[in-house]
Amino acid sequence: MKIGELAKRSGLSAHTIRYYERIGLLPHADRDQSGQRDYDASILNWIEFLDRLKATAMPIREMLRYAALRERGVGTEAERGALLEQHRERVRAHVAELQACLLVLDTKIAGYAGKEQRMKDYDAPIPEHRKPAGTRQAGAR
Repeated sequence: MKIGELAKRSGLSAHTIRYYERIGLLPHADRDQSGQRDYDASILNWIEFLDRLKATAMPIREMLRYAALRERGVGTEAERGALLEQHRERVRAHVAELQACLLVLDTKIAGYAGKEQRMKDYDAPIPEHRKPAGTRQAGAR
């Protein structure tokens, strides 16, 4: 498939595809008789995997390391697995952090469910013309 078709099917721009190829995230494409890139459909699976890594905030240097190991093929499975396991732990920690944040938001939202009573009891406006304690009017000696 040509780069335009790959861009359409993957959701990446042609520029991004060329960039990924240049830095080593995508393998170099075969070329047709006229010198245009000709991608195998299997590249879509790899791009989808890269999108998942990107969505989970894997640093580009680790994505490049994984891609280089993948390119080397058999014999790198253990190292690739270890890289993904480390990333999985970071993702789990981030998910736990987001869940804690969600709990805070849920608690805050639940507090607004009884907003009228809370406003009455705690957030009553302070009178505007009230003077601080211990202050005198000018000329009141």
